[in-house]
Amino acid sequence: MDKSKRPFRKSKRSFRRRLPPIGSGDRIDYRNMSLISRFISEQGKILSRRVNRLTLKQQRLITIAIKQARILSSLPFLNNEKQFERTESIPRATGPRTRNK
Repeated sequence: MDKSKRPFRKSKRSFRRRLPPIGSGDRIDYRNMSLISRFISEQGKILSRRVNRLTLKQQRLITIAIKQARILSSLPFLNNEKQFERTESIPRATGPRTRNK
């Protein structure tokens, strides 16, 4: 039987099962900053469940813990450090404004 007439088969590749990002001993809490910081992007956004490989219940608990940490100022709402670093000052017009008609 040649390759073109062979029935479709999935390849029998072995796949390695990834370990869950949260162990059984890890407590999901707003005070556990080492755990919470793994689930936040560079900009300070909460990463999605698909990216984190969490269960629905774990993702809900992580989201609540991140929001509690933000409210208690343990964690910033935004992480825009580059926004405040200006290389040169921008001159502003200080005269009276005129409207274009």
